[in-house]
Amino acid sequence: PTPPTLLLLLLAILLHGLSLWLRIPVGSHLNLGVFNTASLVAWFIVVVLLLGMLTRPLAGLGLLLLPLVMLTLLLDLLLPGQRLLPETLPAGMQLHIVFSLAAYGILSLAAVQAIVLWLEDRLLRRKRPLAAFRFLPPLQTMEELLFQLIALGFFLLSVGLASGWSYLTDAMAQHLVHKMVLSMIAWVVFAVLLWGRWQRGWRGRLAIRYTLAGFILLMLGYFGSKVVLELVLHRV
Repeated sequence: PTPPTLLLLLLAILLHGLSLWLRIPVGSHLNLGVFNTASLVAWFIVVVLLLGMLTRPLAGLGLLLLPLVMLTLLLDLLLPGQRLLPETLPAGMQLHIVFSLAAYGILSLAAVQAIVLWLEDRLLRRKRPLAAFRFLPPLQTMEELLFQLIALGFFLLSVGLASGWSYLTDAMAQHLVHKMVLSMIAWVVFAVLLWGRWQRGWRGRLAIRYTLAGFILLMLGYFGSKVVLELVLHRV
C-alpha cells in the first residue's frame, strides 16, 4: 500500500475511534449495545488490517471490509442501542471482553479472506478473472494467510471463552445459553479445521466452508442474541 493510502486509513481509524469514545462511555457505565459493539469490532478489524498491511499482503481485503465497516458505523449513528455495563468490571471480565472482541475481529478478517478466496477460485475455474483480483497475492499465499488468521483468532477465542467461564452463574437468567452453545460449537469447528490442516492438509473449498461455518456460528451466538435481547425484547 502507498503512504497516502496508509495515512487515509489511519485518519479513518482515528475518527472512528473518536466516535466510539464519545458514544460508549455513559456516565459511570459503558454502553455496549449491539451496534456500539459491532462498530467497536469493526474498528478493531481496521486496526488489525492496518497493522497487518505493513508486513502481510492484506490490502486486498479492504475491498470488502471497508464498506462493511462504514455500514456498521452508520448503523451505530442512526440506530443507537443501549446495554450498560459498569466501568469497574472485574479484571477477569475485562479480559474476557477484550479477548472476545479481538477474536471476533481476527476471525471476521479470516471470514472475509475466505470469501475472497472463494470468489477468486470460482472466477479462475471459469476463466473469468476480475481486474480487482489481479492486485491480490497468489492463491497459496492467500490460503496460508487465512490459516494464520484462524490460528490467531482461535487462540484469542479460547482465552476469551475460558476467562468468561468463571463468571457464568446461571446461563438461563443471564440470557447466555444461545451465546454459550453457539460459541462452543464455533470453537469446535475452528479446532477441527486447524486439526485437519495440520494432520490432513485440508485446504481449498473445504477450508473455506469450515471457516465461514465457524464465523456464522460465532456471529449468531454473540450478535444474534444481542439483537434479540436489545432490539426485539428490549432487555438492557
